[in-house]
Amino acid sequence: MTETPEPRPEASRTMTGPIVVGVMPGQRPVVLEQAAQVAAGAGLPLVCAFVDVTVYPVDGSTGGPAAPIDPDGFDDAPQEFPESLQTAIASQLAGSGVRWSMVRLAGETARALAREAEDIGASMIVVGTREHTLTAVLKDVTAGSVARHLFHRQDVPVLVVPVNPRVPDDDDDD
Repeated sequence: MTETPEPRPEASRTMTGPIVVGVMPGQRPVVLEQAAQVAAGAGLPLVCAFVDVTVYPVDGSTGGPAAPIDPDGFDDAPQEFPESLQTAIASQLAGSGVRWSMVRLAGETARALAREAEDIGASMIVVGTREHTLTAVLKDVTAGSVARHLFHRQDVPVLVVPVNPRVPDDDDDD
């Protein structure tokens, strides 16, 4: 007969806060789909967080007043949430039964998502992987991945959804 180990306090945390999912224009639908499944399964709301990296948080928050990094690069004030992204999210989540909202954050993506998760008491952060392209590899080498920064910077669990997993070649059967 095996003994069941006593649950550790850090491992017995229940999910009570919303699920935060990082969203961006052109993102593969699988990321939002997986986040919605987690939220629905846990009966939690979903917060779709768009991080605008072209602005920085003026007051240190993520969703408060923001100023452009390059003030000469903008003629108009930055929009609250990209309309195309808003439409895509609404379309994808229609009929899902998941309560959801959108928030625009400012600054570096991993930091903004982590701050938002902490501020709202999120249970989990969901992000997608990068595409398998030369540009993505270069970004990963120079700046690191958002997922890697997230799981090293905070205590909220991070679900990383592969957006286009590599399919092993027939020769890779080991």
